[in-house]
Formats: sequence, C-alpha cells, structure tokens
Amino acid sequence: MAERIGGKILFGGGILVTAGLSLLTPVAARCSVYVLIGLRVLEGVGEGVTIPSVYALLSRWIPPMERTRAVTSVDAGIPLGTVIGMSLSGVLCDYGFAGGWPSVFYVFGAAGCVWSFAWFLLCHNSPSTHPRISVAERQYIEKSMESRETSIKPPTPWIKIATSRPVWARAIAYFADSWGLYTMMTCLPMYMHDVLQFDMTQNGILSALPFIANLFPLIAGGHLADWLRADHRMQTTTVRKLFCAAGQLIPAVFLIGIGFLGCNRILIVVAIIICKSSASLAVSGFGVNHLDLAPNYAGTLTGLTNTLASVAGFLAPEVVGALTYHESTRAQWQKVFYIAAAIYGFGAAVFVVFGSGELQDWAVVPQSAADARHNEGHNVGEGMRDRPRIK
Repeated sequence: MAERIGGKILFGGGILVTAGLSLLTPVAARCSVYVLIGLRVLEGVGEGVTIPSVYALLSRWIPPMERTRAVTSVDAGIPLGTVIGMSLSGVLCDYGFAGGWPSVFYVFGAAGCVWSFAWFLLCHNSPSTHPRISVAERQYIEKSMESRETSIKPPTPWIKIATSRPVWARAIAYFADSWGLYTMMTCLPMYMHDVLQFDMTQNGILSALPFIANLFPLIAGGHLADWLRADHRMQTTTVRKLFCAAGQLIPAVFLIGIGFLGCNRILIVVAIIICKSSASLAVSGFGVNHLDLAPNYAGTLTGLTNTLASVAGFLAPEVVGALTYHESTRAQWQKVFYIAAAIYGFGAAVFVVFGSGELQDWAVVPQSAADARHNEGHNVGEGMRDRPRIK
C-alpha cells in the first residue's frame, strides 16, 4: 500500500489512528476489559503500517550513499522516544490530571494528533511531488538514485522475493536481532529483580540506561558505514555483513558473560549496557538492507521481514517464562542467555554467508520502454564505467 498510495498517507494515517485511539483508552478501560483489549489490537494495526511506510519514503528521498546514516538517525527516535515516554508517563501518573494515569493517554494521544496534521502539511512522497524543494536538491536526489520513480505500478514479484537468498538472509538476521532485543527489553528487568534483587525504582532506572547508551553507537555506526562505502573504500555488501556480525556477535558474547558474573551488580549492568548499545550496530548492517536490495519494494520487504521478526516478540518471553517460571535462578537464566546468544550467532552467520548489499535484478522497475533501455544500459555499464565508450 505504501508503494502504491505513498508512504505519506499510510504513515501519517497510522499515527493518527493510533493517537486517536489512545485518547479513547481511559474510556475503554472504564467500560470493559474486552473493549480495552479490542482498542489495543486496533492500535497495533495502526502502528503496524508505520515501519514499512518509513522505508517506502526513504527509498524515494535518500540517495544510496547516505542511506545508512539516514536510517540510523530515524531509528534513533525509538530509544529516545522510549526513554522520554516512559519517564514522562511516570510523572503524569503521579501528578497528571484526570486522576493521574488517564492523563498519559490524553497527553500522548493529543500530541500524536497534532503531529499527524503537521506531517500531512510538511511531508511529501517524493522530491518530484514536493512543492517547496529547490531544483538543485531535487535533481541531486533523483540523479543519485539507482532507478527513477515510476509512474506505473507493476505487479509485485512475489516469487522472486520468496526465492531470494539475500531477502531470506535479512529476514533471519532480523528475527535473531528481535529475539535478542525482546530478551533484553522485556526479560532482563525480571532478571535484575529476581536474581540481582534490585527494587522496582532501581530496576526502572537501570532498564532505561541501555536505551540511552544505544543512541551514540546507533548514529555513529550509520556515519561510519556510509564513510566506509564512500569513495570505494569498501563494497556495500562487505560493510553490511561487517556491521551485522558486530551487532549480533558482540551482544551474544556479553549475554553469555552475564551468566558467569555471579551477582556483581556493577559488572552485570555494564555488560547489559554494552549488549544493548552494540546491538544497534546491526541497524547499519541488515537494518538498511532492503534499500540496497530493492528500493522500489522496500516497503513490501520491510512488511514481510518485520512480520517474521515480530514472532520473536512473543516467542522469546514464552521461552523465558518456560525456563524461569518455577525456578528463577541464575542457572536457569544462563540457559536463557545461551539460547539468545545461539540465535544471535545463527542470524549473523546466515547474513554473512547469504546476505548482499547489491541491487537485485528483479527489483528494477522501468517506467517506460525508454527507461528500460536506460536501466539496461546502466546495468551493463556498471562493470565498464572506466572503459572508453564505442561510438
């Protein structure tokens, strides 16, 4: 949908729907628990369209050699918003209006609605549709793209996508990353409470530290990756594999290490922070990879792989619950960390072997016969760029 109607409408609409439903949450909670659950499901539907829409927009706006730092800058809003949102929610629960906790939904819901209207006014699907962009900037962006914006919408090459090894490599790496992320995000606070005996206030503060520490390596990794790709220092494929391996193997090593640190609180907190911050390096690897493989289908690929990765969101806590429900000891938690580390390692290995940073043949969408000839000449000339042209 984002590729056909534009990421602007879908992304802004998703946020607007979610924000509007947030305003209704206190009413739903007082009405019925089933109404509340239904409302939360609908909010999830609204949230679900946002990530594919972002990639559809980035594929139209960001030149290839700037994509990594653009994606990491956008993704930096996630940990930043998490920390600010959770901190402000606590303040509103204690001192807010309408009884405290309802003010959280009213404030964030109203803010989301105001933001959505600003988004519809300021955002546009591509440089060619932006009414205020300068000619120089529009030409710079459009000339740097591998393939130009198409006026026709050909059928999505589902079979090619389903049988593409680089796409599957990205999907598996994303699943592994999500497994580790959900283990750290939802289960480590329980580990701090059950094993390390942190109280809830300390737990909340310490749980926020990894998100804060996540920002610097996330943004710095994006800039470093694009610097390595510039001026032919390294091939895009090599850079993607390097950052994916670093962003998954480093957390795997430290997760295993946590299980052997006993009850040394300081070292364990440091190890957790290193786990979360180093994991952000993977965004510069597989995180931006859809824009390398198929910019014209970046929204579709993101939707498919994000769906697979979301499965880890409920599988990882289930595994943790099965291992620690009856006995939440350090020995049981070591098993949790071993499993997460093994999945991290498997995801990194698959991406290093089968991943790619090159534009796939099935992803080129010619706008017309003339564009088809242009793209054909571009592909043929890619390996002959430095050779003299025969007249």
